[in-house]
Amino acid sequence: MSEFSSEVGSEVSGQKLLLGDVEVSRVVEVERFPLPARTVVPEVPAEVWRDNEEWLVPDHWDPGSGDALALMQTWVLRSEGRTVLVDTGIGNGRERPGVPPFEHLDTDYLDRLAAAGVRPEDVDVVVNTHLHGDHIGWNTHNVDGSWVPTFPNATYLIPAADHAYFGPDRGDAVRVDNRYGFADSIAPVVQAGQAVLWEGTHRIDSHLTLESAPGHTPGSSVLRLHSGTDRAVFVGDLLHLPVQILEPCCSSDFCEDPKEAAESRVRVLGRAADEGELVVPAHFAGTGAVEVRREGGKFGISRWVS
Repeated sequence: MSEFSSEVGSEVSGQKLLLGDVEVSRVVEVERFPLPARTVVPEVPAEVWRDNEEWLVPDHWDPGSGDALALMQTWVLRSEGRTVLVDTGIGNGRERPGVPPFEHLDTDYLDRLAAAGVRPEDVDVVVNTHLHGDHIGWNTHNVDGSWVPTFPNATYLIPAADHAYFGPDRGDAVRVDNRYGFADSIAPVVQAGQAVLWEGTHRIDSHLTLESAPGHTPGSSVLRLHSGTDRAVFVGDLLHLPVQILEPCCSSDFCEDPKEAAESRVRVLGRAADEGELVVPAHFAGTGAVEVRREGGKFGISRWVS
């Protein structure tokens, strides 16, 4: 398995990884996003955090505050001559009354994307692993008071089940923290004719395939990479925090269907352990990628790819 190498000191956004013929890098929108650990994954026993403090600190947990530490980021894949973005963060200037930290965010995300060698017009494919607001925000940007696609030449791959679940017909049935993203980050892409609504599986190219992994949301998906002898799986929010590898039946408080999310998590982690897939979640800090192994009915961490 290849390893990450940093080209700009300790900056997370400078890391690149070559998996077979696919180059993987990351662009970080928010570098430190604290989350109350025991609230986000309430079923994870306190002793799991304490017993694993040696490797959880400092990248993933602050035992003083009790906060888990996450990143908001995009994974950039270059495959078969095309540029693929996996999730697009929170976005700037959004109305997010249900999520105060997302309200009217103002970051230099597009500059960071440019520093990684990606201009908006260069992007060929945008993958939204699911339609929570911190995965779709840079789908669009504001031009003269209107939300328009940020990536004018891209095809946006959107899970059909999430498109239905978070759409305007559902109204107040959608949790307040997820109620505003569809109008400014999904509908404009659909109206521009740039969206593909998919279900089940969707093949992007000979190296990349999307697969449904429901539970976190009805349309939650994972992106599998298989190139040469290398394999990886980009799992979105199937894993919010590393302790869920150790306690895979414990879903986050953000999951729409916690039981189904746990079933998807166990299935995906099992395949990753059995087939040597590198696991790449949406929000892990540190190196962001991990190899897992089976440990009885649960899983353990073989190594962080660093």
